[in-house]
Amino acid sequence: MSYPLKNLKILDFTYLLPGPYGTMILADLGADIIKVENPNNPDMLRMLPPIVNGISAVYAHINRGKKSLALDLKSPEAKDIIYKLIKDYDIVIEQFRPGVLEKLGFGYNDLKNINSSIIYCSLSGYGQTGTYAQRAGHDINYMALSGVDSFSGKKTTGPSLHGIQIADIASGAKNMIIGILAAYIKRQSTGQGDHIDISITDGVFAMSAFTTAAYLEGETLPQPETQMLNGGGIYDYYATSDGRYLSVGPIEPKFFQSFCQAIGYTDILRNVDFSPETVQRHKKKIAAIIASQPLSHWITVFSNVDACIEPVRTLEEAVANPPLSERDMIVSITDDKGSKFKQIGNPIKFSSQNYIAQSAGVPLGYNNDEILQSIGYNEHTIKKLYKNSVIVKS
Repeated sequence: MSYPLKNLKILDFTYLLPGPYGTMILADLGADIIKVENPNNPDMLRMLPPIVNGISAVYAHINRGKKSLALDLKSPEAKDIIYKLIKDYDIVIEQFRPGVLEKLGFGYNDLKNINSSIIYCSLSGYGQTGTYAQRAGHDINYMALSGVDSFSGKKTTGPSLHGIQIADIASGAKNMIIGILAAYIKRQSTGQGDHIDISITDGVFAMSAFTTAAYLEGETLPQPETQMLNGGGIYDYYATSDGRYLSVGPIEPKFFQSFCQAIGYTDILRNVDFSPETVQRHKKKIAAIIASQPLSHWITVFSNVDACIEPVRTLEEAVANPPLSERDMIVSITDDKGSKFKQIGNPIKFSSQNYIAQSAGVPLGYNNDEILQSIGYNEHTIKKLYKNSVIVKS
């Protein structure tokens, strides 16, 4: 199998979700990735249950396709190892607070002195500059500081937590990938590397284009349930009689008409008054109609109606039914012991074939010897590094 990104060689110093998710996508597409972990403070994903065959199922998923080098970066020997690796692994991704790797001798300028064409991506919550650069943060904080949470959720209850980490993945991981691939393409034509600064908060803010573009040009300050797409219109989730939910998204007139006719509520079609008060009155009536029947009823009603209406499925239902069940979105990946893990497939589909890494994430330091031998270390030296705890294998 000839992978699209087979020529990318990456040193990955990231941990938890944003960076590792991004490098997982790059690994699925063929990038050669060495995950460098601190043996004294390994990636916390390794501890997440369930533990299957001695490794976290979450870690095995998010870090599939990557080699593991467990290296004490504070040791004097670490510099020699990293400096040799970056002559070949010339894309570096790190997720520490600004200045951490510089203190260890692995900052952009340090590595650029050894490999002038290096691509160095710094992924952080708030970027490499500004007064927030050194602050700790997680997905909830990035969403909050971006302003997006202020006009999300409900007026009565405020912002709500999400079932996935939107900021970490949609902003952090994916902007990281875009930046790296753009720098790689640029380097192919110019020979020059670059330092990429990815702020997760910047990325979340940039995703609010619909609302923020209007606000910047004079629209009123956005609030929850005041816009068509944030609960101020018919577009919303509605409870059914059995405690399930129906997603209702008929924005376009043709879909809206089909929706109203399907539920037997056509009053709104005869009333062109779309003032907030009128919309909310109609919304309450629609909610009552939907709440009068179980979800199965509405699935049947809308099975042949093209109106942007779909059930809110459980994860079990989503996996077992179209569209996911028809899109190779559950795959079987082999671990280092030959056992199989069920994992989420690569959502990026090519007409030539589906690309995905062939190995699950490995135990800490699993590839130490292989990696060190590739840069000239002999067996005696490697044993000495183990003895001095410069490298560790679990």
